[in-house]
Amino acid sequence: MDIKQLDGPLSVSAQLSAEDVARLAEQGVAALVCVRPDDEEGPPYPKSEEMARLAAEHGLRWYFAPIRGTEVTEEAIAELEQAERDQTEAGSATDGPAIVAYCRSGRRVALTWALSRVRHGQPVDDVVARAGAAGHDLSGFRDRLLEEAARGKPAAAPADPTPAEPALRYDVVIVGGGSAGLATAASLHKRRPSLTIGVIEPSEEHWYQPGLTLCGTGHFDPAELSRHEADVMPEGAEWIRAAAAAFEPEAKTVVLEDGRRVAYRALVVAPGLTLDWDGIEGAREALGSHGVCSNYSPQHAPYTWEQIRALRRGTALFTQPPMPIKCAGAPQKAMYLASDRWLKAGVLGDVDVQFHNAGGVLFGVQHFVPVLMRYVERYGASLHFGSTLVAVDGAAKVARFRGKGEGETPVEREVKFDFLHLVPPQKPPAFVSQSPLAAESGWLEVDPVTLQHPRHPDVFGAGDVISASNAKTMAAARKHAPIVAENLLAHLDGRTLPMGYDGYGACPLTVEAGKVVLAEFGYGGKLLPTFPMEPAVPRYSQWVLKRYLMPMIYWDMMLKGREWYAGPRSVAEATAA
Repeated sequence: MDIKQLDGPLSVSAQLSAEDVARLAEQGVAALVCVRPDDEEGPPYPKSEEMARLAAEHGLRWYFAPIRGTEVTEEAIAELEQAERDQTEAGSATDGPAIVAYCRSGRRVALTWALSRVRHGQPVDDVVARAGAAGHDLSGFRDRLLEEAARGKPAAAPADPTPAEPALRYDVVIVGGGSAGLATAASLHKRRPSLTIGVIEPSEEHWYQPGLTLCGTGHFDPAELSRHEADVMPEGAEWIRAAAAAFEPEAKTVVLEDGRRVAYRALVVAPGLTLDWDGIEGAREALGSHGVCSNYSPQHAPYTWEQIRALRRGTALFTQPPMPIKCAGAPQKAMYLASDRWLKAGVLGDVDVQFHNAGGVLFGVQHFVPVLMRYVERYGASLHFGSTLVAVDGAAKVARFRGKGEGETPVEREVKFDFLHLVPPQKPPAFVSQSPLAAESGWLEVDPVTLQHPRHPDVFGAGDVISASNAKTMAAARKHAPIVAENLLAHLDGRTLPMGYDGYGACPLTVEAGKVVLAEFGYGGKLLPTFPMEPAVPRYSQWVLKRYLMPMIYWDMMLKGREWYAGPRSVAEATAA
């Protein structure tokens, strides 16, 4: 914990953990105030319901007023002020902080406190200085604070229609420092080194996500999964260490969570998607214990392997949520590799393997279903289609599924388990789905061929966040990067967009250790094999590609603008029947 006093009984903190609540209670803290929404993207964190329960258990008062981005609401200011009034009435029993208010970084708390103070007459310069001493630079909000002090109106009142001058300016701004964002930055710099490129990314760690399934089954070293974001930032790109909060496409600016505005000539939106752990009741609390695991969490993938090794008999459940999801083959890949481990250990006959799929088919491209079914039969797995995991009780080792009964009536049933590999529902980041750039579905709206936004031509999309119907895979992002780079430069030059995307995605289906079915396909399930051989055949050569070559291709080529087997195709080629 890094808790800093703002003034009086109030202190500010970045995200607190469940364990922090007990420690704060021991230190004499009397109240917690949370302004972070429960559905905010980023690594898993304890949600308001759990924190409220823990606060009550330890005798702390609890206050909750979520703020999105920097849109401080009247409710948030009122809740913070109420916490302070309650503390004054209760009296302070500690020399340390009596009230700890928190969000992801603490910045929203500082801004809420500052708006409260200036409306009650505290000088703006004093408020900014105090916030700065607590580690939060609010100088970018000075005009907003001055306006609030002068008019005494609620912070949620309409803002000045002429926003402050952007603090940062770039030729190209890229929102997202993951696979798609960094690959696009590298491809742009490779083509035009004179461009100024800013990459907005709050995370310090960069994960090689395709390695998670292999890590979770003991075939990949966890140490190979991540690198520091600074170490993979492409040459020619400047890392903006902040979270994007909103888009202003008419003004060609991105608003950061700390209030700064970043101006662009062209924008690439590539923040990936959000893993909705809270879309399954009890999943967040159960994950990492009681045999509940998920390869979709970098922090918990090693626990999957630990549980696979430990299981010698019982029921093993594998789940897949409704589409779209990141790497649609990953849920069943976990099943195949775990079953292969149990088979070779001689215990598979004592394990009841079940695959619960919210959808109605094993795999979306029919050409690969027969070979996958042979492995389902080999491992003796039972398939349950239209079966959606909705709740988990880790301590009781019970999973609850929703399906359809007679007459399409929704029914729920509980299944006892000894091992559960769950995959969370997935959705677009809230700052995208609630923005003017969103399609009706909530995903970033793009032309499926050019990847340009149809209503805002200065905006392009790449990676998992886009609304196109392609599979959300790293292989797709690898194809997006050079297409977006070519088309974005053409747009800046006033030329017709030359390059097109055919929907390419790839799913290396690891059906057993040493064998991979390399499924490559485009829009409509059209087969797009890279190599001239039948794709629906398990091959050792594809295992070598998946396990040994792809990590090198990722770190040393894709993220550095080296487009081996990923060169862009023309619009005419991409749209050819």
